[in-house]
Amino acid sequence: MSTGRLAGKVAIITGASTGLGPVMAKLFVDEGAKVLLTARREELVKEAAAACGPDAIAMRADVTNEDDVVAMVARAVAEFGQVDIMCNNAAAPGKDTWIWEQTLENWNHTIGIDVTAAMLCTREVLRQSMMERRSGVILNFSSTASFAGMPRKTHYVTAKSALRAFTKGVANEVGSYGIRCNCLVPGSIDTELWQNWVRRTAGEQGVEYDEQRAKVLSGVALRDISTTTDVANAALFLVSDESRTITGQSVVVDAGGVMLG
Repeated sequence: MSTGRLAGKVAIITGASTGLGPVMAKLFVDEGAKVLLTARREELVKEAAAACGPDAIAMRADVTNEDDVVAMVARAVAEFGQVDIMCNNAAAPGKDTWIWEQTLENWNHTIGIDVTAAMLCTREVLRQSMMERRSGVILNFSSTASFAGMPRKTHYVTAKSALRAFTKGVANEVGSYGIRCNCLVPGSIDTELWQNWVRRTAGEQGVEYDEQRAKVLSGVALRDISTTTDVANAALFLVSDESRTITGQSVVVDAGGVMLG
């Protein structure tokens, strides 16, 4: 019998090929969960699942495709018997563009992956497992960019803002069934992508990397940046029974850059 904070739980994590997804998957498995990792890049998601051990399986799926999502949830139920946790982690930043140059393709693509996919995944885990069992947790992933907005990212900030509203709507609808829904809102995460951006902007301004990094982080209270593990730890808390009376909330993990309340 497995032990841990997620012992006996089954989770689906979308966008699980790179970045935060594989880190969450490994943490969840280590805490006793069985996990289905899914992404469009099949080889990468298979590697991520293999790194988690025998309690994780991989599946290629396009979460903007309704049939793929139905099959994804059905696979989790067939393999593991139920779905207790749905992490809507798949995301796309879209192409940076001024609003007067925005294209419908870029707009719809971003909304499709960041919002519509979360709706489809949420709908299917509710239909195929959670409603009948009157139990479950749905966790959406937004971004602090959605609070103040960012130039050339109207598509992205709109999508990420919509996820926070979607979270509240779902929480209200499913609460009487014993199901919770929350939204995790990371700021910058200390990934290779972020480090490369700091390095590039440091070069543009003629300063050293460490100086530019300190300048970028001077606007956050802790003068620090979250790692993928920091964000995964927050996700673990929100999907575990330790947060059993927390629902409908947007929880910011960004070292104190955005302070709600």
